[in-house]
Amino acid sequence: MKGFLLLIEDDPSLGMLMEDALLLAGYEVRWEKEGLSGWSAYNDDKYDLCIIDVMLPKMDGYTVAKNIRVNDLFTPIIFVTARSMEEDRLKGFEVGGDDYLLKPFSIKELICRVEVFVRRNNWSAPPSNAHELTFGKFIFIPDRFELRLGDLTTILTEREAELLLILAQRTGEVVKRSEILQKIWGEDDYFKGRSLDVFISRLRKYIKPDNSLSIRNHHGVGFSLRASQD
Repeated sequence: MKGFLLLIEDDPSLGMLMEDALLLAGYEVRWEKEGLSGWSAYNDDKYDLCIIDVMLPKMDGYTVAKNIRVNDLFTPIIFVTARSMEEDRLKGFEVGGDDYLLKPFSIKELICRVEVFVRRNNWSAPPSNAHELTFGKFIFIPDRFELRLGDLTTILTEREAELLLILAQRTGEVVKRSEILQKIWGEDDYFKGRSLDVFISRLRKYIKPDNSLSIRNHHGVGFSLRASQD
């Protein structure tokens, strides 16, 4: 078994198609058909990835994801939706989603995206010899997704940690948007670019206690993590 997935999809035809495809691809799947039972199922077990439809009866997908993220920052969440509005996508990233599948989508695309996240999640399990990076007053332990400031430790999501690592390893340098998007999202398009902006905003909030640090936006080019002396 490649992994254990939670699928929350209220469309019986699509849900059955997705479940069958994922089972054939070697995954174990628990399929729930509404948000409240999906949230209950999440609390019953441990999953390698959650696939959540946005428009669900009893509890919408955004609320399910937001509830998951209260105590779980690591399990990847892929939203499935027929809504293509930019605001809807950004809301999904803001509540903790990692990716989007827009209906209609191909089963091949579904399997590819699932495999990328499950493989990455398993690969990035925190080792005991996690290394540290220091910038400003912060200590960053990327393998554990930890950002420390004195006695305060912030646990980042995997994607936040990946983004901060790219910037921290090249402190003072401008890292191109296209390079970041390719490394983290696997493609450079408009909507992925907007989601990158959301994650940059999150990182700015995390480093705000150290006023010597900033993440600068180089318009049309990229971003740089800078200390006051840079």
